[in-house]
Parts: sequence; C-alpha cells; structure tokens
Amino acid sequence: MAGPLAQLKVLDLSRILAGPWASQVFADFGAEVIKIERPQRGDDTRHWGPPYLKDAQGADTADAAYYLSANRGKKSVTVDITTEDGQQLIRQLAARCDILLENYKVGGLRKYGLDYDAIKAINPGIIYCSITGFGQSGPYKNRAGYDAMIQGMGGLMSITGVPDGQPGAGPQKVGVAVADLMTGMYAVSAVLAAVIHRQRSGVGQHIDLSLLDTQVAWLANQAQNFLTSGRNPERQGTGHPNIVPYQAVASKDGYFMLAVGNDEQFKRFCNIAGLGEIAEQPAYASNAARVLAREQLVPLIEEATRKRESAWWLEKLSDAHVPCGPINTLDQVFADPQVQARGMVLEQAHPVAGTVKTVRNPVIFSETALEYEQAPPVLGEHTEQVLRDLLAKSDAEIGALKDKGVI
Repeated sequence: MAGPLAQLKVLDLSRILAGPWASQVFADFGAEVIKIERPQRGDDTRHWGPPYLKDAQGADTADAAYYLSANRGKKSVTVDITTEDGQQLIRQLAARCDILLENYKVGGLRKYGLDYDAIKAINPGIIYCSITGFGQSGPYKNRAGYDAMIQGMGGLMSITGVPDGQPGAGPQKVGVAVADLMTGMYAVSAVLAAVIHRQRSGVGQHIDLSLLDTQVAWLANQAQNFLTSGRNPERQGTGHPNIVPYQAVASKDGYFMLAVGNDEQFKRFCNIAGLGEIAEQPAYASNAARVLAREQLVPLIEEATRKRESAWWLEKLSDAHVPCGPINTLDQVFADPQVQARGMVLEQAHPVAGTVKTVRNPVIFSETALEYEQAPPVLGEHTEQVLRDLLAKSDAEIGALKDKGVI
C-alpha cells in the first residue's frame, strides 16, 4: 500500500454518489475503505442501468456502469444494520477505523445506535462525516435531497442553458451529477483537515456537509457577481458572464470552443479571423467593453468563423497561442493522444467480467504512487475477509451470522 493515505481506515456507510465518490478518492489514495452494503441488494447504483458490466460470456452482470464509476478500490461487506447483530458489527468496525462516512437522513442512524454520539463513545477519535441534502439544521433538514433538485434549488440551473429569446431557451442541469461530485470532493478535503486536527489534538469530530450548502458555495464568481451587483446572472449558453469571447462558436462544419482570456489574445484572434479593424475599436478593445457589447460582437465573430472548418481554426489559433479547443464526444475524448498519454483509463482484473475499465484519479504523486489494486467489488466480495482479518471472527461465528441473514 504505497498511497499517501495507507495508514487510514474508512468505514463507508454511504450510498449513491456523493459519499461513494469521496470514499473512492480515499481508496485511490491508499486508504483501506470498507463499503457496507445491504445483503442481496447492495448500493442502489448497482442497479442504475443499463448499461451493465458484461461477464466473460458477454451477458449482463449485476453491476451497472454507474456503480463502477464510484466504487473502485473498496472492500464490499454486506451487513444488515437493521438487526442487533448487524449494528454490533458496525460498532466493532467503527472502533477500528479512523473515518466513518454516511449519507442517511438526519437522525436516520440514531435508531440503530450508529449516530455520531454513539460511535464517539466507543471511538473518541473517529472523524464522522455526514452528507445530507440540506444539513443537520434548518427548516429543510428532514427533506431528502437529490442532485438534480439541488442544481435547481441552489441556482445552478438558473445560470445554465440557452438564454431567453433563443431557440431551445430554458434552464438545464449539468450532464453529470455535479452537486453530488462536488460534495464528495468537499468531504475529502474536510475529512483530511479533521485528520490533521486530530494529529495535533487527539480529538475527532463530526462533519456536517450538505448538497445545498455545497451547491451554493461553488456558484463561485456567479454568486459573487450577484452579491456585488444585486442583479441575477442570466443564462449565457456556453458563454462566460465576465469574459467575451469565451464560448462555443460556429464553424463551417460544426462548433469549437473559443476561450479568449485577455485583450492581447483578442487582437491575435482578430488578426487571424480577418477582423483586425475591430480589435482597436473602443467598443471591443477591452474585455469590459466586450462584455457590454456581447450581443453585437458575437455575431461578427461567428460570421468570420463560419467561413472555415473547425480543424483550420484550431490549428491556426493554437499556433498563435489563442486558447481554443474541440467539443469532443466521449469516444473522441478517450481517443485523444493527450488523454491516452496520461493513462486516464485503468484496466483492472475483475472476478466476474475478467477485466473492467475505469477512469483513473487525476492526481499524480511523485513519491507515493497510486496502485489501483482493487476493481469495483462485487456485492459482498470481502465480507468474510474483513470479519476475519479486522474483527478476528471465527468460521463458526461467520457461519452463524450468515444463517441469521445478518451478512
């Protein structure tokens, strides 16, 4: 275990995406992650297909691609926490772990004796991270929260989509569950901050993290635009609220992204596009002026870019150090020579499928290389191993738990 977090053990009681995304990062970084799942059914995302992983004969397995995306590197242990024996197993595991992740409704684990206070009593140093839709306090605390509704409530959909008055106008959600993913990433940083605090003080703590808080927090410059001006930002399609031109533009055979970040880049773009006469005009010479003149400037730009194919623009603009890029489909993404050179696709041994491909963690450490030894586990793959190795359960004890349906 060469990863930088090889000394940490994580008990993962979370399901779906936000919590599992966080625990997958911990696993990638070398922590031992024990994923607790319901016997027979497991994490809901195992069933969120098609598509499903294929076995060696080409038939669907029990695991959807969605599940595979967020559960690499973990040990799957099936425990029925509604039973007293199951609850006792979780407490025994928590006593031997550094971190507990959960995303049950507020108070949902208290009836099982698995809430923070109960776990803290047996492991005072535990870092217990609770992820909910709306947090542990406030008028919405008991509501369920899912990514799409949070994108709407948290303002993201109001600034995402085609502007009013244009074909296809209306709010849109992002193509992946970004509220969940960002909450997972905040969970990682919060837990690691708590680990550092515990190293100094010896004291663990409870982390209260909500999808809505996270969504509001990472509105970033758009939130600050509103707080500074008092005006609601408007949908800009692919455009940027504070930079122009910074959006998808039409070419002769499709679209490409143009990302002009300063006035010098704008001048270089104009020279290539045959628009040199406008680069010095006061209405367009500065970014602030271009933002105000967006509706007049963008049609002039697209009148020019429509005259040539995307490949021509990408070559000429890249040579002139004007930021631009293609709008790739996923087959093009994974065929891209830069993506391939960086080894972004992992291929791991899998007990049912033979091999499985996942996307590697984007972090590269110089001294603590990541090893990716464990593919996303099949349901209950490590139950007996963990009970033997971590809890010293005998074969007879494990057999009795099986007979009761606890594991």
